[in-house]
Amino acid sequence: MERHIIPTADGSVTISIPASGVTYHSKHGAIQESMHVFIGAGLHYMLSKDVTHKPLRILEMGFGTGLNALLVLQESIRTGLPVAYETIEAFPLENVVYSRLNYCEQLQAPALQPLFLQLHESSWDTTYAITHEFSFTKRNINLESFSSGELVDLIFYDAFAPSAQPELWTVEIFQKLFNLLSPGGILTTYCSKGDVRRAMMAAGFTIEKIPGPPGKREMVRASKK
Repeated sequence: MERHIIPTADGSVTISIPASGVTYHSKHGAIQESMHVFIGAGLHYMLSKDVTHKPLRILEMGFGTGLNALLVLQESIRTGLPVAYETIEAFPLENVVYSRLNYCEQLQAPALQPLFLQLHESSWDTTYAITHEFSFTKRNINLESFSSGELVDLIFYDAFAPSAQPELWTVEIFQKLFNLLSPGGILTTYCSKGDVRRAMMAAGFTIEKIPGPPGKREMVRASKK
């Protein structure tokens, strides 16, 4: 699969796949988008609900560049928040690609670079203590094959758009995700298409449309009441 590293408007880079016309992050700003959709509307919102049990369990669909995991790791280091982070990626990046991503530089956090590389280079299906408070597990499978014996508090749904991966935006997929969430848990995603929202609601989610990141009017936060 041919992948190109391209700049985005906030100085951070993303990856494009010319054959399918998709990018891993918004061209309006990769870090900006992830901070808005997954950290602000997801992690910070969840913490505002006074989650009492620890660690906070996060499931990410689409490890991709590793940016979302890096940002949660940075928050965990900054605040001391215990996090158990599990991520799914069927098509991992090669070293020649992920080693050139400039996220730690753009975050002005060069000390995170070795940890960022560790996220990418850790073995599959093994849980690692990246720091004392941040455990990390990668699964090299597709979402349809994923199973878990533990419920999660927060889902980052960062699959490619429905036009590129329609099979990942169905009622059946969202029913699976709904069943993986603990009561009161939430799912955040950049996508707010009407048929996606209807699929989520059919699966049992309560939907909230909220302002999207730059370049996108709306996004979705879905909760399990």
